[in-house]
Amino acid sequence: MTADDITTVAVLGAGNMGHGIAEVAALAGFEVTLRDIDEELVGQGYDEIEWSLGKLAEKGHVSREEADTALARITPLVDLASAVEDADVVVEVVPEKTDIKKDVYAAVEEHAPDRAVFVTNTSSLSITELGRETTRPERFCGMHFFNPPVRMQLVEVISGADTSAETLSLVESLAERMGKTPVRVRKDSPGFVVNRVLVPLLNEAAWIVDAGDATVAEVDSTTTYGLGLPMGSFELADQVGLDVALHVLEYMHDELGDVYEPCPLLTEQVDAGDFGKKSGAGFYDYADGDGAVIPNDRVRDDVRERLLAVMANEVAGLIAGDVADAPAIDRAMKLGAGFADGPAKLADDAGLDHLVDRLDSLHDATGAARYVAVDHLRDLAAAGGRFHATVDGETVDYDTIAVERRDGVGQIVLDRPHRMNSIDATVLDELDDAVTRLEDDDETRAILLSGAGDRAFSAGADVQRMVAELDSLSAVDLSRKGQRTFGRFEESPLPVVAAIDGFCLGGGMELATCADLRVASRRSSFGQPEHNLGLTPGWGGTQRLGHIVGEGRAKEIILTAERFDAETMADYGFVTEVVANDAICDRAFELARDLARGPPVAQAFTKRAILRGRDDTEAGLETEAQGFGHVFGTDDVTEGIAAFDSDRDPEFTGE
Repeated sequence: MTADDITTVAVLGAGNMGHGIAEVAALAGFEVTLRDIDEELVGQGYDEIEWSLGKLAEKGHVSREEADTALARITPLVDLASAVEDADVVVEVVPEKTDIKKDVYAAVEEHAPDRAVFVTNTSSLSITELGRETTRPERFCGMHFFNPPVRMQLVEVISGADTSAETLSLVESLAERMGKTPVRVRKDSPGFVVNRVLVPLLNEAAWIVDAGDATVAEVDSTTTYGLGLPMGSFELADQVGLDVALHVLEYMHDELGDVYEPCPLLTEQVDAGDFGKKSGAGFYDYADGDGAVIPNDRVRDDVRERLLAVMANEVAGLIAGDVADAPAIDRAMKLGAGFADGPAKLADDAGLDHLVDRLDSLHDATGAARYVAVDHLRDLAAAGGRFHATVDGETVDYDTIAVERRDGVGQIVLDRPHRMNSIDATVLDELDDAVTRLEDDDETRAILLSGAGDRAFSAGADVQRMVAELDSLSAVDLSRKGQRTFGRFEESPLPVVAAIDGFCLGGGMELATCADLRVASRRSSFGQPEHNLGLTPGWGGTQRLGHIVGEGRAKEIILTAERFDAETMADYGFVTEVVANDAICDRAFELARDLARGPPVAQAFTKRAILRGRDDTEAGLETEAQGFGHVFGTDDVTEGIAAFDSDRDPEFTGE
């Protein structure tokens, strides 16, 4: 089953999150069954959806007709069998109690079709444990929406130990069809990403006040105006619900140890029935409607550093545990918690070594386990490193790509997995900048191009946005821009390897065409589908592809607009090597690393001669002769001959 095959979604639980998810699904065009245990609860949920859709129409976010159509797609039910019997996806949104969820799955198993995928909206519970309560753990994962689902963009897609890659890709695509941005959580870890960073932050704020080190006003002023978060720590805790935050903390404490010991201040508030905004009182009083009033002049640098140090420790733990990388963590926190800058970037800007020193001094003073620096954080700090990749000492902070440099290889990752790594003008600008940075970096000797996730290298141009934004003249400009940008890789003096995993279509294939070597996974799929859309290739496909596969094959690929598998494209000469799906990353990097160890001057002249000789053999031969003469004056040739005579590997310097 693919995301396009999904037509019916069953939502089990009609509370705040449940009815919000049902509304999102209905607005996206799915038929939705909304189920709860009695008529009153499911009726309340349905009424909330009707009210919300009315407000969306009133504010012009949807038309009245769209609101009415979405409401008509939702069927409120109490009978469980009727709710799930035709469901393609079952979304469980019952209370955050493991036993309750397990009871629900046992009942759902009796009635849901075999094809159905199960997802849970849990914010912290073990996906693996819950999935193993079903007969389909490989088709079970977390799909954590944020409150309110209609407004919040983020969906954490969480893998259990048994979850298949196909299920994760399917659920990510489902989130995209719902208009959300999925962030994959690669491993089942308590708190996942957002709560793993956010809840300890709230807990640390409470510890600061509990110890008398600062006031609630000072902490919230610092959180809001010192860290740039949308709410103060205590204001956010009141908004989330102190009982909810404490429940997550207690679960993390049970699973992960004393690092997550709840602050007594939180426990006291919850024991007193002060849950925050929903109960009328928490750290702030909401009885008269005023709520939190946060001063903008009470920012404390020591409080800011303390909160940052705790967050940095959580980020390091997530990265070390392979739960998520720094860009994914920052993306999740910006989308799910409203951070202006992600915690990894904030920590980088503060200096990891400084934050480790702060943790050490706090641990010396208190002996608390939460201040023990994670090994990964300590190692990074000792090496002068950062969470985010740098090129030549400068942080590379892009929106649509990621750049990392190691072992002489500068890797550029198309980082839009939620949009199949599609390419638009912003991507082109950032690719152009990244190539310049890598070519100017003396330590970078080869470029590796890849796509985030395992679904697509790039599925091509972001056509929907282009159609909406372009006219004929601006389309010409965009075509020229793409041709020039992709040509940077073709013309680069550095060898370029493309690691292709998944779809490599349209503009994505045109980008891959400009690489020197292309390694593909067996599951990869290639094509120039522009003619299916009434378009023509616009970023060099009509010219560059034929130089690789020949004019006849290029016409076949473009004019038929068909898909071709990796083996076929290898036979055509487009793909250099086809490897197993799980080997693509390692093999492509290995190849790029080997090229990075080659003679830079000779590589640059070789690429230049081949490019010049495409349409003018005499020009190519002359470039070849000039290059051949030039390299004879380099140290690389001396080193190469000496290494050959000594039967060792050469160490080229490019001089």
